[in-house]
Amino acid sequence: MKMKTMMAAFGVLFSVHALADVTNAEKLVYKYTNIAHSANPAFKAPSITDGKIFFNRKFKTPSGKEAACASCHTNNPANVGKNIVTNKEIPPLAPRVNTKRFTDLDKVEEEFTKHCNDILGADCAASEKANFIAYLLTETKPSN
Repeated sequence: MKMKTMMAAFGVLFSVHALADVTNAEKLVYKYTNIAHSANPAFKAPSITDGKIFFNRKFKTPSGKEAACASCHTNNPANVGKNIVTNKEIPPLAPRVNTKRFTDLDKVEEEFTKHCNDILGADCAASEKANFIAYLLTETKPSN
């Protein structure tokens, strides 16, 4: 009987942890949506479609190469990716698949700054961040 109780407690603990990460991602969508709306009152809500387009869109990097988020993270952010420079494995971006994403909100902002500058040559707009995370929240199953 003790084993069943421990397993049930573990299940609840795991689901609360996974939910917390999704909740953090949702909080960031809300935060970036508010910032984007302040900068541009026409921006009302994030677009999953625009987030997916942004994720897959190839940009000419400051080094002259073309790259997209999908270049490292595959065309499905629920998949394990691979860094195109180092070949290092990258855990899935989708918070419903990878419960470690969005646990540290400061790190999320650092990563946006780093990767946006690496790929775009500038920080991403709040609307792009809101759209991007809204799209990531829709991906729930790896395709490989």
